[in-house]
Amino acid sequence: MSYYERHIFFCLNQRDGEACCADRGAEAGFSRCKSRAKAAGLIGPGKLRVNRAGCLDRCAGGPVAVVYPEGVWYTFVDEDDIDEIVDSHLVHGRVVERLLLPPDVGH
Repeated sequence: MSYYERHIFFCLNQRDGEACCADRGAEAGFSRCKSRAKAAGLIGPGKLRVNRAGCLDRCAGGPVAVVYPEGVWYTFVDEDDIDEIVDSHLVHGRVVERLLLPPDVGH
């Protein structure tokens, strides 16, 4: 068993003069996810870790987050999207299909 069962990484990278997750609400999404996950009792060893990340190289779809070990990539717009990711995927293990980042979206 690994130390954490699951990680969710939020790209918080800031690029000068280029589109980036930091300019599209990534920090707010990270904070909301961490707060909701903590309130749900999901945080801690053997459970979930909500992480900040540098560039995840999927800028065109930003803001982005990725859940491991599943390797599920999400894009999100607002708190409702983050709440759905937490409630559906992180609590119940159900992928939120409508928020999936298409596999061909990259830098």
